[in-house]
Amino acid sequence: MAFFSKDLAIDLGTANTVVYVKNKGVVIREPTIVATDAKTGTVLAVGNDAKKMAGRTPQSITVTRPLRDGVIADFTVTEKLLEYFIRKASGTGLFARPRVLVGIPSGITQVEMKAVIDAALNAGAREAKLIQEPMAAAIGADLPVAEARGVMIVDVGGGTAEVAIISMKGIVTSRSLRIAGDEMTEAIATHIRRRYNLLIGDVTAEEVKLAIGSAYPLESEKTYEVRGRDLINGLPKSVEVTSEEIRDALKEPLEQILATIKSALELAPPELSADIIDSGIMLTGGGALIMGFDKFISTRTGILVSIAEDPLQCVAKGAGKVLENYDSLHEVLI
Repeated sequence: MAFFSKDLAIDLGTANTVVYVKNKGVVIREPTIVATDAKTGTVLAVGNDAKKMAGRTPQSITVTRPLRDGVIADFTVTEKLLEYFIRKASGTGLFARPRVLVGIPSGITQVEMKAVIDAALNAGAREAKLIQEPMAAAIGADLPVAEARGVMIVDVGGGTAEVAIISMKGIVTSRSLRIAGDEMTEAIATHIRRRYNLLIGDVTAEEVKLAIGSAYPLESEKTYEVRGRDLINGLPKSVEVTSEEIRDALKEPLEQILATIKSALELAPPELSADIIDSGIMLTGGGALIMGFDKFISTRTGILVSIAEDPLQCVAKGAGKVLENYDSLHEVLI
């Protein structure tokens, strides 16, 4: 099968969607958020524009994230979201209906896979194919996936944490956990509500996570001013939180991701385990941006952990490389 120049690789993530155009690279990275008219269902904004509205809309406008835990939760809205991104990346003309390669979590069902393909086709793709996110992330992080030695990838996104051991263009062992960045954001909001009686939205909790969230003690601990609504008197209020307490709030989701990594390591054949000790673990996805996450995994497993050069774009870049080197990499597709 020949891919044409306008064909796309899409990392359809729970938190962000990244679009790669063949031979051009990443052209879009926007939040997986859609704002619609509550009565008519008409799309009012997508991506960055919709994110600006989150938590600030009247009742007549609904702002939703159509994916949950890496899979489609709202088919109609996902279709409209994909249609927007495909049109934005492809433009109009002869190749306005591109072939599309979509990254999906390794743990999803056949029904969920079909939903992704159907959504892409209905959104304007001429043909849709799938690649598992850990495989795409490994290729995007320049790991030698074609060689007869084991490499290990940990891709922590918004909805899922994907762990895989790869050798000779195939996934030998994989684990998919539907606990990732979203649960970390939720854990921060819950902590601030319980400790300070302060109600904050997802956008604010996400800002706290990115500013002072950490998995390992920092050399210099930080503080951050959080603004929200006082649950006792209903008035606006601000409090100062520390990186230590946020790290404590993140402990449970981080421990569950660590347990998933250990589970994959325990299932690895001995020869591949030896390879991983030599090559280490590669960390990709938005979770890689949590301060000290690499040290946290390394300390607890005894294996060197590296963070990919551009962790947020690894899945899209890897899928894009498959488009560009289809003859040598087509075996990695589902």
